[in-house]
Amino acid sequence: MKTNTSLMRKSHFLGTKIRNLRKRNNLTMEDLSARCVRVDLETAPSVSYLSMIERGKRVPSAAMLAVIAAVFQKEVDWFLDDEPEEQDITPLKGRRGGIGGMALEPSFLFSNEILQIAIPEMLSQTGTSGRKFAQLLIRAHQEHHQNHFPDLERAAEEVGLKRLPLSVDDLRVIVANLGLRVKWFDRAPQEVIDESGMRSQAVLTSFFDAPNVIQLNNRLKKHPTRLKYELARHIGHCVLHNKEGLNTVLSVGGSKVDDDELNRVSSTTVDQKDILDAWRGFESSFFAGALLCPKVPFRQLLDRQGYEIGVNKLVDVSASVAMRRMTAVSPYSHWHYFDAYAPGKLKAVYRGNGIPLPWGNMREVQDPCQHWAVFRMINEPSSGSSAQISILNVGDEPRIYCCESVKVSDLAGNEHVLCAGIDLNPAIEAQGGDALSMAADLKDVCAKSGGSSAIPPAIKTSLMSVSKILNINWIERGAQIDARLICSRGAVCPRQPSCYQKCHLGG
Repeated sequence: MKTNTSLMRKSHFLGTKIRNLRKRNNLTMEDLSARCVRVDLETAPSVSYLSMIERGKRVPSAAMLAVIAAVFQKEVDWFLDDEPEEQDITPLKGRRGGIGGMALEPSFLFSNEILQIAIPEMLSQTGTSGRKFAQLLIRAHQEHHQNHFPDLERAAEEVGLKRLPLSVDDLRVIVANLGLRVKWFDRAPQEVIDESGMRSQAVLTSFFDAPNVIQLNNRLKKHPTRLKYELARHIGHCVLHNKEGLNTVLSVGGSKVDDDELNRVSSTTVDQKDILDAWRGFESSFFAGALLCPKVPFRQLLDRQGYEIGVNKLVDVSASVAMRRMTAVSPYSHWHYFDAYAPGKLKAVYRGNGIPLPWGNMREVQDPCQHWAVFRMINEPSSGSSAQISILNVGDEPRIYCCESVKVSDLAGNEHVLCAGIDLNPAIEAQGGDALSMAADLKDVCAKSGGSSAIPPAIKTSLMSVSKILNINWIERGAQIDARLICSRGAVCPRQPSCYQKCHLGG
């Protein structure tokens, strides 16, 4: 019989394993506790004690662990294995997508106190700024919730009354009703070097001058869609954050700039202001999208237009606002969105479908895959639809993606590519199809054809059906042309032979 001391020495993954087993069997803590009672009333854990076990706050007695093991028909030693299978300890997220999780075990190493010491040191040694870290936290939060933030949606709807479209004059009325005034200033674009060493043009576009003045760059007068977004974002800041002066500077092009120092070097220490700054920026940005494209009327418009990227022109908003809102209002939740600048910088990322990052928005990599549609478009002339069906291994599973991209220029004159896409596997499975087998078959066909191939008739028929069910026109267009094998890094290129050595960006 194992003693409690020996259990403690081998219990680092115990709580996580119990939690993941419970969730995989769709049991609540109340359900599991009740089942344990039926096995042995005397040693069964209560709901509160079970919660502490799962969080690593308590170690069950040998007898209690035997009861839990009996419920799940496992050997006791399975819970005490110090080298468990990855699926036993990885946080179970089902189909929610987003950034992959890891088990925070042993739990005492992930206490608030230890993390507060370790995180600043990690950021300092890796050269990661506090702002980048804050943005990563927010992106993980956004993807975990699959871009659904009902409280922000409601706040925007109360202000905009669900009107679609809103004109600049409509927004000026809202500004006035909030007791705000608008002033204008002149500022030309300047060259900046961002945190990763990339040069680009940046321009200060607006800032909030507390307590009640929105300062706007005169250049916005020639760009009404950007003007609308800037006004909407400042409205969001004032509504959500009571007109406080924090996080009020907006810019386009390079990294975040302020009125005094366009080439500011960001600190690698974690400044609490960076965290709060980034969070309030996200909230205000989400509010702006919800104000300009309210959920119900915008979803109805998307349905009528088959989710065409050009829908932004019908409501006079930027393509970026429209594409970001697609990921939030669509009844289909498996979306991604990229905003890519040359030579290989992702300025914005959303991965509600868990698609791996092709390059990254924290650093450039040395072995990019040139076959991602979003990056092929950066240095290539584009005409017509850019729809693309892609096959990508995620973990050990092949998945079928479809995306549509568009090349645009920002207010500072930098060209960049916006890309919206979806994971098709869940949609195929929802229709009774075997998505993994279909993806594997399509992968094999493409591999045998040098990396791209016409889609076989049976698979094309299935994709056409999915296109109609989801009512996304560009899936059908993508199915009419060759599908492409893509990879997350050149080192894992699935093409035979590997294309990494002979490929370069735009090649």
